[in-house]
Amino acid sequence: MTQGVEVVGLYVHDQDEALAFYVDKLGFRVHTDVGNGDYRWLTVQHPEQPSFQLGLFKPGPPVLDTATAQALRALVAKGAMPPLVLTVDDCRATYEQWLGRGVEFTQEPVDRYGTVDAGFRDPSGNGWKMIQARRG
Repeated sequence: MTQGVEVVGLYVHDQDEALAFYVDKLGFRVHTDVGNGDYRWLTVQHPEQPSFQLGLFKPGPPVLDTATAQALRALVAKGAMPPLVLTVDDCRATYEQWLGRGVEFTQEPVDRYGTVDAGFRDPSGNGWKMIQARRG
């Protein structure tokens, strides 16, 4: 029997804006983009991790009532959700590349704990920590 995590979801305030950010700026690719009425199932994948999908979901019906969706959108916009972690081969080079693509960083690359890390947020406010993979 095989088991594992296949999709992790993020709440975004605009799925088209999130899609453009993750695909055009970070280099992810679209995995699934289907709709059912007002609901849209949208996932992207990192090109080097095809077995894992990142869901870009808009909080609202039919999953959440209007008040809960509004509260979640406010929390995400404040950056109150736990950060996600992305590993890269070279944090400083990726930082420069993505800065050139318009990614807004909250923290420049810093040497710490034997590696290098930087921070950024997506257009909805979801926080990311980009960490250079340890060598050896």
